[in-house]
Amino acid sequence: MNEPTIKSTNTLWHQATINRLMREEKNRHKSVVLWFTGLSGSGKSTLAHAVEEKLFNNNVNTFVLDGDNVRHGLCGDLGFKDEDRKENIRRVGEVAKLMLEAGLITLTAFISPYKEDRNRVRNLMPHGEFFEIYCYCPLEVCEQRDVKGLYKKARQGEIKHFTGISSEYEIPVNPELIVDTNVLTLEESVTKVIDFLSFRNVVTNI
Repeated sequence: MNEPTIKSTNTLWHQATINRLMREEKNRHKSVVLWFTGLSGSGKSTLAHAVEEKLFNNNVNTFVLDGDNVRHGLCGDLGFKDEDRKENIRRVGEVAKLMLEAGLITLTAFISPYKEDRNRVRNLMPHGEFFEIYCYCPLEVCEQRDVKGLYKKARQGEIKHFTGISSEYEIPVNPELIVDTNVLTLEESVTKVIDFLSFRNVVTNI
C-alpha cells in the first residue's frame, strides 16, 4: 500500500512565465527522464554518463543524477534501510520532475531495487516521458567486477542491506529498454540507447 504523499502547507504552485514547451523549442529536443536501473556493478553510471557525453556533443541539454553523488548532499542524511532507500528514490524523482520542466534530458543512475518506488517516480511524470532502462548483468558478473569492493564486504557481513546479497532487487517487468551490459560493449550500449531515443522522436540527427 502506498504511503500518503507529504505536502507542505500554505504554499501555491507558481506558474512560470517561461514554460517547458518554450524550453523544448529553444533546445530543439524533447525533455524526458531516462531511469537507468540495475545491480551494483551492472554499468548504470558508466552507461548514463557515456550516453550524456554523446548527447552533449550533439548539442543536447542533459544532466546526470548519479546514485553516489546525490548521497553527498541531497540524500546525505539517508542510510540503506528499506525506508531510506524509498526516500532516496522519492527525492530523486521529484528532482527529475523539475528537470523535466527545465527542458533537460535527465539521466538517473540508481539501483532503485523496488518496483513500487520506480513506478511511483514514473507516475510523477506525464505519460510517455519516463523511460525505464534496465541494465541487465548477472549477479556473478557484477561480483566479479566489484569495482568498489562492496560485494566482498557484503558477503563478509560488513555491509548490511546490500542489494543482490542481503536485500532484494526486483527486476523490471516491462521496461522501455533492456541493455545487456554483460554482452554489449559500452559503445554498443550507448548506440542502443541513442537509437531508442531517436525511435521515440526525443532527439534527431544523432
